[in-house]
Amino acid sequence: MLKQEFDKLLSEVSKAVQRFYNERLVTFAVYGSVARGTQRADSDVDLLLVCDPLPAGRVRRVAEFGHVEEQLEPLLASLEKVGITTTLSVVIKTPAEVQRGGLFYLDFIDDARILYDRENFLRGFLNQLRDRLARLGARRVWQGNAWYWDLKPDFKPGDVFEI
Repeated sequence: MLKQEFDKLLSEVSKAVQRFYNERLVTFAVYGSVARGTQRADSDVDLLLVCDPLPAGRVRRVAEFGHVEEQLEPLLASLEKVGITTTLSVVIKTPAEVQRGGLFYLDFIDDARILYDRENFLRGFLNQLRDRLARLGARRVWQGNAWYWDLKPDFKPGDVFEI
């Protein structure tokens, strides 16, 4: 039941995002426990939203996303009545910001669920990142319920590398 409720929520979030951002929407993805299907009733929903153009600055971007959250308030309230106390946690980027890369995207390699991806923007970016990681011999190492990335297993002091 929990997975079904989160899937319903993701479907409604996706619709609301597509309605609000319309032609500006490039990619919309979920990552983290909800993407992996390991969420709890109190898990937040980690979202990546890529749009072009976007207002400058995080505060303006989050304020704009507030319009989407307002549309979802009745659904979130109904979930709360059945014990699901989730919130939306969104990271909002432009395509250029995504292309600059960063460690943030490592966990997307295996765990992202792409809900919308115009012209395979995120898929292409992740494929390039996956190729760079493979050339480095990088691997995700699990320890219990958590993991870390060993980005260059043959690293020697003084080595310089980029992901």
